[in-house]
Amino acid sequence: MRIGLAHKMKTVDRSRLTPHSAHWGVFLAGEGEDGNLKVLPHPSDPDPNPLIHNFPDALAHRARVVQPMVRQGWLEQGPGPDARRGRDRFIPMEWDAVLDLLAKELKRVQETVGPAGVFGGSYGWSSAGRFHHAQSQVHRFLNTAIGGYVRSINTYSAGAAEVILPHIAGRVDQVARRNVTWEQIAEHSEVVLAFGGLALKNSRVASGGVSLHLERNSMKEAAARGCRFVGISPQRSDMPEEARSEWFCVTPGSDTALMLGLSHTLVSAGLHDQAFLASHCDGWLDFEKYLMGRTDGEPKTAKWAAERCGIAEHMIVDLARSLIGKRVLVTIAHSLQRSEHGEQPVWMGLVLAAILGQIGLPGGGYSYALGTLAHYGRRNNAVPVGALNQGRNGIGDFIPVARISDMLLHPNEPFEYNGQHLRYPDIRLAYWAGGNPFHHHQDLTRLAEAFRRLDTFIVHEIGWTGTARHADIVLPCTMTLERDDIGAAQTDPLMVAMRRLRRPNGQAKDDYDIFCELSRRMGTYEAFSEGRDTLGWLKHIYEPTRQALEEKGLPAPTFEEFWEAGELLLPQAADDGGMFRAFRDEPKDKPLPTPSGRIQISSPVVAGFGYDDCPGHPTWIAPRRPPTQSFPLWLVANQPASRLHSQLDFGGHSQSTKVDGREVCSLHPTTAAERGISAGDLVRVFNARGAFLAVARLCSDMHLDVVQIATGAWLDLRRDLDGGALCVHGNPNILTFDAGTSRLGQGCTGQLCVVQVERYEQAAPQVRAYEPPQ
Repeated sequence: MRIGLAHKMKTVDRSRLTPHSAHWGVFLAGEGEDGNLKVLPHPSDPDPNPLIHNFPDALAHRARVVQPMVRQGWLEQGPGPDARRGRDRFIPMEWDAVLDLLAKELKRVQETVGPAGVFGGSYGWSSAGRFHHAQSQVHRFLNTAIGGYVRSINTYSAGAAEVILPHIAGRVDQVARRNVTWEQIAEHSEVVLAFGGLALKNSRVASGGVSLHLERNSMKEAAARGCRFVGISPQRSDMPEEARSEWFCVTPGSDTALMLGLSHTLVSAGLHDQAFLASHCDGWLDFEKYLMGRTDGEPKTAKWAAERCGIAEHMIVDLARSLIGKRVLVTIAHSLQRSEHGEQPVWMGLVLAAILGQIGLPGGGYSYALGTLAHYGRRNNAVPVGALNQGRNGIGDFIPVARISDMLLHPNEPFEYNGQHLRYPDIRLAYWAGGNPFHHHQDLTRLAEAFRRLDTFIVHEIGWTGTARHADIVLPCTMTLERDDIGAAQTDPLMVAMRRLRRPNGQAKDDYDIFCELSRRMGTYEAFSEGRDTLGWLKHIYEPTRQALEEKGLPAPTFEEFWEAGELLLPQAADDGGMFRAFRDEPKDKPLPTPSGRIQISSPVVAGFGYDDCPGHPTWIAPRRPPTQSFPLWLVANQPASRLHSQLDFGGHSQSTKVDGREVCSLHPTTAAERGISAGDLVRVFNARGAFLAVARLCSDMHLDVVQIATGAWLDLRRDLDGGALCVHGNPNILTFDAGTSRLGQGCTGQLCVVQVERYEQAAPQVRAYEPPQ
């Protein structure tokens, strides 16, 4: 049963098709009349995600890893740094032989440097299943087999926000997952200021899966009621047509300046909510001095902001004044903080919402990352969803996730993070499963050099990604349709029995079975497996949900009943507005988890760290690497619409969006004409770090100084005419700069960098991204 959702579940015909789940949606799958895999949207999903159509072509694609492989140089010369890593041949091996070899290497590292010399990677999205969650599997194995590992913290998506938000409001999950819902927007919001937009390609995905894509219809309902959506982005396409939005075409990276200009307009006219600022906020006077220019002699007026944002002064003034007396929601996309000084727009968005006095009201206030994931803007389930216990990590060392190249290139060197003075650990072995850093990391040439410093690099993979090609040992693992699991998320009401629909491709094994066999060789099988096979673990993971249902007096099917039925509808909690609503209503009895218990407009804690790249209140800090005469354009490397990150890039739906097998980049017709570029031309996008090739698409609904391309094309690295790195497939992270957002957050800055673009006049090199290595 479901509480509080208008959409009704429809009966699933299981005569030929079975429910299954992926991060981009719950769907039906089975054998078609032609004997091939058939996938259909789940009948209850009001806006199905077409990414499900990446599955049929992926199962037996030539890019799959079909047997265990070991890099020739590692096999012949043993562990150690090697310049050939990423360029070497691979030798096929039998499972028993390669597992014996791997267990021997793990024992060597354990005995010589200990678990503090092992990095447990596996950041990434692999399977929606709660058991075959690759990150949990590899971390549990390392904890039980060798006593722990050096871990990464935070995410590439929200690294800056995950650090700044606890200082000023609360944890990301408190601010994003239990706050303003799409239901509230459809019913209450009068203005939605969407900094970075509300692109449906982003809100279509969620870890654990999503059965109801609500975002499109919610915006359509709100707009029909009269809600005004304002999309603030270099691209009009960051807002769906259903929102009927106005478009503020701002210069990339200038959102903080725009928010300051809006705030100055309100405050200078006395239109700010002074009562709310006094009763629910801390540090207003310090920030006000900066806003009004009393600390630096530069008032952050609408004119000042217009010069930085590239829009007219009157647009800022008119927008600010139009907000008074309205239920206003300020949203900040992940993309804004994936750039230099990414903490600032997250913080300034909260301050703008506080100035308007809307925080905690239904459909109003502040929502970080609404529209970025399907988790956000939804009710939470009223019962828990289980997961695999990772065990205890005996090693306390960590790095911010986006600092992996720094760690490998600069062992034992100091770095700063969130007020701490730390040192990079000295890593000898990295174990990766379920992720592809050669997609989501920056400056991939530098990353490749970093991985060559390792003694040993082990990867579980379904396909020959850039990460697999840079590994020493590659173990073929199953993909989601080839194994049994449970799909569930804490913000989605449908739990799915993910039955295996196909036999494993080639010699692929489940990650769990690989780790069981390794654990036997390490003498830690009982600790890792607890005596359970896959079905035993699924029963174990399901049991907390069943018990909670029983305690609430709701139908609580046994695991066998659930497994047979294929899906289970879970109850959801009330839409209570979360901590912001409680804080607004009772600020003294329900304080925020901040030092003052209030919204920190200024933060003495952050100020005390002494970071000039993240001061004690929201601040406009000009880009350190702005456009130049040599590289006059901004590259916007955003998330793809045709795949999840780089996952199943070889799938049919992803391939349908390419041209001649290459990624498509967009630029304004005027910008293209200045360079003699026409639609459909092959272009070279480049800067001092390298270049990529892509097919030009002309679009008038974007900023003149922007080139846009999605991330996720599998790396296909060659040498450019000048000898530099060239990805002929169109991976933008050849060009992005590998530096932290600030010393506070050390987050990813891969959203923006500066480039030049030109027609590619040479013969077009063949794309070989999916061809297995020699």
